[in-house]
Amino acid sequence: MHFEPALKDFIVFLVAAGIAAPIFRALKQSAVLAFLLAGVLLGPYGLGRLVEAWPLLQFITIGDPHAAEPFAEAGVLFLLFMLGLELSFSRLWALRKDVFGLGAAQVLASAVLIGAAAIALGLSPATALVVALALALSSTAIVMQMLIEEKQATTVTGRTAFAVLLFQDLMVAPILILVGFLALGGGDLLSSIGQAVVGGAIAIAVIGLAGRFLLRPAFQMAAAAGGREMMLAVTLLAVIGASVATASAGLSLALGAFLAGLLMGETEFKAQIEIDLEPFKGLLLGLFFMTVGMSIDPLAVLAQWPLILGGAGALILGKIAIAYVSARLFGHARARALRVAALLGPAGEFAFVVLGAAAVAGVVQPEMAALVTAAAGITMLAAPFIARVGGYLAGQLEPGDEGVKDGVAEAAEGHVIIAGYGRVGQMLGELLAEENAAIIAIDTDPKRVSACRRKGVPIFYGDAGRAETLQKAGIETAAQFIVTVDDPAKAERVVKAVRARRTHAPITARAMDRAHADALVAAGADYVIHEAAEAALQLAVRVLEDFGMAPESARARITRAREEIYGDPERDVSNED
Repeated sequence: MHFEPALKDFIVFLVAAGIAAPIFRALKQSAVLAFLLAGVLLGPYGLGRLVEAWPLLQFITIGDPHAAEPFAEAGVLFLLFMLGLELSFSRLWALRKDVFGLGAAQVLASAVLIGAAAIALGLSPATALVVALALALSSTAIVMQMLIEEKQATTVTGRTAFAVLLFQDLMVAPILILVGFLALGGGDLLSSIGQAVVGGAIAIAVIGLAGRFLLRPAFQMAAAAGGREMMLAVTLLAVIGASVATASAGLSLALGAFLAGLLMGETEFKAQIEIDLEPFKGLLLGLFFMTVGMSIDPLAVLAQWPLILGGAGALILGKIAIAYVSARLFGHARARALRVAALLGPAGEFAFVVLGAAAVAGVVQPEMAALVTAAAGITMLAAPFIARVGGYLAGQLEPGDEGVKDGVAEAAEGHVIIAGYGRVGQMLGELLAEENAAIIAIDTDPKRVSACRRKGVPIFYGDAGRAETLQKAGIETAAQFIVTVDDPAKAERVVKAVRARRTHAPITARAMDRAHADALVAAGADYVIHEAAEAALQLAVRVLEDFGMAPESARARITRAREEIYGDPERDVSNED
């Protein structure tokens, strides 16, 4: 069949994702390492070499690594997009010192050191320049994935590393322009860079305007009309459209995806987007890491192991030293500087892109490009170990220097989560706010969410019956859960989801009638308010007073009736008659 090779390769990848990655996680190792090693083992330079001798190996190896490259690039795009969601324009502006200060210092100093070493080894100045710039860059995909796995992406260390990586991504376009200029042997380099800068500025402006004026209405329409499926379609359109816009302007695809994430992070749909895209991002990134592993030839490394391993080791140590010194010069503490330096020491995926373009253009000889990319691949393979060692040494140097995490849910503690923010939820939220109680509301009505956000209510769009949504709302640190959802089935599902994550947390729920109240109690609610009963009791107070009963007596009678309905507050409501 025509599709057999592609389907077989896809099955091999799923085996790696479903077996190798969980095994490494169980061993407390990074899933990145699992995918990298799987790529080395199952790629054309691993077991793929033995297919002719043992044909059965074709069923457990990747037959066409290049066929997976578009999907692997998509994984990097979604990683940058998710990172953009975690930030905001105000936070990004706060990082400007590290982006254009620390980032520029690290890249330029690393390039100078690597270039000097390359010239000393006999490379021509042009070749040395390209190799130096390629190896000065680090891996955004690997570093950020490791930070996310360790829940460090939003710490001070994570933000600092990301700021440097963002500057490196911005440098990819000028480096590729430089490669083209060196291939031509002449021309106006400043003019080419100027055109790229102008084109990039126009693309970024278009993305920003479209995001500000079109993105939120599009999401509101999709949420109202088609729910999660339509929202996912709009998200994919925004990510791919922004990436194409920046790529057309001569910038990287990843920058467009990052900008799209920044814009969507300002909307009320941020949490739902993160939840829906997380599985796709993880699988596509795994495919990317496998393609990196496939590019490493173990036999070539063995044939010239002193040169390749020595170069890889020197590259890691040199970049770590430069990144550490740069971070210290820009005011970071010793422990944080060491953590960031350990993350930035290995080479990155753009080394393959730059060296590949240079080899095609004739600036770097193919043999030299193969050696350098092998060394770069080795450093990427060692990245999880280097980061772990750096973190350990930093912890010994200055324990507890990670800083405070960002984010509404992460910053909140002892707050009240209100699931369902209709009329009842809003009245309750206003009363709690007047008493200075912190709340986080969740609702599935996009118009209602947008209106409440304009009033400053901390609310986001999402299904409170999903564990992922509750996690975004800070379920682990919430003091109280209130369920005011008016759909009985949904309300019961929300209570079950909360109780599954927090065994002893207090849950108060709103019930439509007695049967609904019993179902909520069975699902795990601690206290249930009978909506119909409360309306009847309030009406009864007025009727009794109209019949001449004293107000105090009427209220006392209603209190007894309420106790009969709800029972002893210390008793389980499910025991009521």
